[in-house]
Amino acid sequence: MSSVAQTQKIIFQQEWGQVLAQSLRSSQQLLTALELQATDFPKGLSQALSFPVLVPRPFVERMGKGDPRDPLLLQVLPLAAEDQLHPSFSLDPLGEQESNVATGVIHKYHGRVLLLAASGCAINCRYCFRRHFPYSENRLGRAQWQSALNYIAQDTSITEVILSGGDPLMLQDERLAELVAGIADITHVQRLRVHSRLPVVIAERLTDQLTDILTGTRLRSSLVLHVNHPRELTPLHAERLAKLRQAGVTLLNQTVLLKGVNDSAQVLIELSEQLFNHDVLPYYLHVLDRVQGAQHFDVTSAEAYTLYQQMLAQLPGYLVPKLVREEAGQAHKTPLHAF
Repeated sequence: MSSVAQTQKIIFQQEWGQVLAQSLRSSQQLLTALELQATDFPKGLSQALSFPVLVPRPFVERMGKGDPRDPLLLQVLPLAAEDQLHPSFSLDPLGEQESNVATGVIHKYHGRVLLLAASGCAINCRYCFRRHFPYSENRLGRAQWQSALNYIAQDTSITEVILSGGDPLMLQDERLAELVAGIADITHVQRLRVHSRLPVVIAERLTDQLTDILTGTRLRSSLVLHVNHPRELTPLHAERLAKLRQAGVTLLNQTVLLKGVNDSAQVLIELSEQLFNHDVLPYYLHVLDRVQGAQHFDVTSAEAYTLYQQMLAQLPGYLVPKLVREEAGQAHKTPLHAF
């Protein structure tokens, strides 16, 4: 058996892996589960063969049956609008290929570096800014880990390592622990940050072993979730996130502002309140990265700022995420101000 096959076997033996293995993998499966027809979408659906449907069943269960405008459904169903080309939207909107300094390593910002710890995801979000990223050239398997760690070790200005992907929590716990231990051995690295949507769509991924990994080294660890709508959170999230928080892991969230999904002040306010009830602090509210295929989700900067002002007026400051846009070539995320 190949090493890849062995890894997949181990993943699927775990509870969250079994859930992942049962994911829906076509638009028709998704529509059938929600008692919908293709004709419920007058502008049509996309075949999206290069970026196929992938949706775990627990996420589908949070959607409303018979509702073609369900905000969770719209995040994962490929619409015909994806096939339209737009001159302001590109394959690499953040210019990441220029910052792809080594296999699996993206170094854009001072003091921190991003490792593409896994190339796969548990869900294919239709607005994903890396939907066209060359993962085949950036697979960070065990054989490439040491090269990536050497890059970090040679740059003493790096104090934080960010695990991203794909989704880094697609790694099974044993491999993740090995990678985190290797990062902790680099003395000038002080912080570990893990960005993941997997625990949002499959809460079972928040295992006791994951808590041990994130708290088992000298590194200060944070987990940044990606929740876009309050209905994405469940009682199981509350239970398992509380364990992580009690163990000392900082829990943050970043949200992408999406037309038809969460471009409502009341939805965003409810999301911030629900996050706090789940021990998670709102971190960023991102204006959409302009990736080709996601243009139908775009909310203008002026509209975004109006929503942000409404949040400021109704929430305490610690529940208001920073409104930002990420731009290629900039040394930091760009805050959005008045228009």
